[in-house]
Amino acid sequence: MAQHSNIVGGSTAKRVINCPGSVALVAQMPPKPSSVYADTGTLLHNVIADVLDGKATAQDFLGAVHADVTLDQDLIDNKLTPALAALNEIDPDRQMEYETEVVVGFGDLLPGVFGSSDIVGRIGDTAYIVDWKFGDGVAVDVEENPQLMFYAAAAMRTPAAQWAFEGATKVELVIVQPPYVKRWETTPRRIQLFEKELMQAVKLAQRPDAPLAQGDWCRWCAAKAICPIMTGAADRAMVAALKSVDVADVSDYLKMADQLEGWIKEVRALAMQTLEAGLPVPGYKLVPKRGMRQWVDENKALEAMRAMGVNAMELTEMTILSPAKAEKVLKKHKLALPDDHVVSVSSGNTLASEDDPRPAVLQIGAQLSAALGKLV
Repeated sequence: MAQHSNIVGGSTAKRVINCPGSVALVAQMPPKPSSVYADTGTLLHNVIADVLDGKATAQDFLGAVHADVTLDQDLIDNKLTPALAALNEIDPDRQMEYETEVVVGFGDLLPGVFGSSDIVGRIGDTAYIVDWKFGDGVAVDVEENPQLMFYAAAAMRTPAAQWAFEGATKVELVIVQPPYVKRWETTPRRIQLFEKELMQAVKLAQRPDAPLAQGDWCRWCAAKAICPIMTGAADRAMVAALKSVDVADVSDYLKMADQLEGWIKEVRALAMQTLEAGLPVPGYKLVPKRGMRQWVDENKALEAMRAMGVNAMELTEMTILSPAKAEKVLKKHKLALPDDHVVSVSSGNTLASEDDPRPAVLQIGAQLSAALGKLV
């Protein structure tokens, strides 16, 4: 699936229009690693495009893999099937001419600005832009949706997609977010006005003093952690005394809290990414998360406790009990857990202040060697 440009794309259009200065800030950020949610979305987009192109049915793709995500029956039943049914609702008589995964851009008007529209289509005098939203989280509104207006405006400028808009008197923007279908009808003139607004924002973004602004578009901004507006809001929140808070302002503060929580999460993620890349973050380090005890060798551990006179039935379920559960059984017999059969394995790293008593990750080589030594 084609990606959008690093200047502005469909998914970032709202942010760039409202906060042109964010473009330069985002450019300073390291690339974000993918997530299971993004990989799932990519897999579903790829499959539904192939289904609509007539290459196969959704069921034929059962077991298809993208990254670490596999298309299972649950995804077919709860995502693909409702999405395809929604398309039948939009075009019950199957009159729509359409193309899938269309890369659309603004050509010489806005060089380097492009994106990928899931469906560009036409029925009668109406041009269609259809966008799949397979996430379960935030419900997306369709009316005046900047992402879909971006795709429509870019399609009107793209030779390969202009056929859908030639002579059209209406433009319908559609979001399919299973099980919901949201539709908004507008005009080519409204899309042209949006294009002018986008052009102005892109030009502003190229200025060294491009303005910054805080709003709901900050939620998905990759530069929250370094944004002067967000960091300033955090500083103000930290120094505000509770006794000085006007109750009438609590609602506004709660709205700010949502944005600050997102900013805090981004700061922590940036710190983790920086430290994991081997770069210093003054005052912080990576430490191992709490280790969970597990058997070095389940069979040998079971034999060791049986040799201590404990009935094997007390120590096993379908498999041997975990060290923590086995320890409770052994205590009934006034016996200690055989430590030489147990190793503590951390589930990963976590961020801690410099004065945390746990050793930094890079300092635990001796502990790791000792744990591995038990496996020999």
